[in-house]
Amino acid sequence: MTPETRPDTGPDAHPADAHPADVRPADVRPTDVRPVDVQPIDIRPIDPSDMPEWARALNTGFLRQPAVSDEETADRLSYVDLGRTLGAFDGGRCVGTFRSFRQEITAVGGAPVVADAISNVAVLPTHRRRGLLSGMMATDLAAAKKRGDTVATLISAEYPIYGRYGFGPATWGTDWSVDIARAALDRRWSGPEGGARVDLVDGTEVLKHGPELYERFRAAQPGAVTRDERWWRVTTGVTKQARNPFVDPFHVLYRSASGEVEGLLTYRVDEHWNDAKQPQNTAVVRDLIALTPSAERALWTYICSVDWITSVTAERRAPDDVLPLLMGDPRSAVPTTQADFLWVRILDVVAALEARTYAVPGSLVLDVADRGGFTGGRFRLDAEEHGARCAPTADSADLTLDVADLATLWLGDESAVRLAALGRVHEERPGAAATADVLFRTSRRPWCPDSF
Repeated sequence: MTPETRPDTGPDAHPADAHPADVRPADVRPTDVRPVDVQPIDIRPIDPSDMPEWARALNTGFLRQPAVSDEETADRLSYVDLGRTLGAFDGGRCVGTFRSFRQEITAVGGAPVVADAISNVAVLPTHRRRGLLSGMMATDLAAAKKRGDTVATLISAEYPIYGRYGFGPATWGTDWSVDIARAALDRRWSGPEGGARVDLVDGTEVLKHGPELYERFRAAQPGAVTRDERWWRVTTGVTKQARNPFVDPFHVLYRSASGEVEGLLTYRVDEHWNDAKQPQNTAVVRDLIALTPSAERALWTYICSVDWITSVTAERRAPDDVLPLLMGDPRSAVPTTQADFLWVRILDVVAALEARTYAVPGSLVLDVADRGGFTGGRFRLDAEEHGARCAPTADSADLTLDVADLATLWLGDESAVRLAALGRVHEERPGAAATADVLFRTSRRPWCPDSF
């Protein structure tokens, strides 16, 4: 997607950079590498003088205009952590890019877990299949493990790439398109009932209420990740970016009868009128978060009731979003894309499993294979009503699985029984996969609303 159709910002990524983390990476095994008569390529953290060349390599890898302005260089230097921004250099030329930053992801039960968030990964097409991604990934994950980060996260553009580094898809996202003419909503709707209200507000009001609202939302949403101050400043236009001209969106706050802010909707409108002077306008939902079902219903009903809006689109919603069921005719809401979204790599099995809660008490012994060497071994998980204990053990394993498959189970979205049917999880004790499902799975699916 282009920056114009993907306007979100992430904790340390921005509308112009809100692309998935990988572009033509050198995802190699030793047998894949062909002999190339070149000088050794140096992988190292960049310094300020490297930024123009690094940004040019990133733009080239993302198939954007490669030229880098002074404004873009200054902007990137204002927020990146140079110590966690890697470049692969062939002589004096940057031919690969990689960046990470500190993030928190919400585990099942609401605990914040420190993550090594990976973004801005690119390898130039002239230097593919030489192990550059593998080298940059190994450097970054080793540093993350040393820091004590529990997991690493990224958004993957291509499915086959990151499993070999121990990542697994942990959340999914769905894009929707709603045909308002078929939605069968009450056209007399004029606002929420019971004293609640929806208000159009400006960016200043969003800055006042949005961060606190989102933190409350994030604490209850497994898979949600942090939005830092810059995220909100870019979203509201306070911080401008030369490489991505700001278009002021519409913002709507939902307030309960007591006046408490319980929901936020941000959208823009693609304006179009047909030859018969009839509106054919599309509202593009950039963000919709709600703390209560009442707030969620009111915000969706509002956006589907605005005059001259004939369709509504929304990207990266939760895969079990209630949106279609809010319509009088659920078939008016059509899923246009459904795919894996947030990928997780567990760096510390004990910390990751102890951070979350479980549906019922129970025990499992997991034999976890980790080719990266960060956190493999055999672990006993004892889940209780209000927490869990996990520790290395010599007990016989109930399940054997790869660390990437454990990552797909960690937030509760995948089924161990399904993975066992695929041969990716092996039952050492009959019924162990079903036990894992009872323990790990959640009543609502995890959701990450943000790209980064």
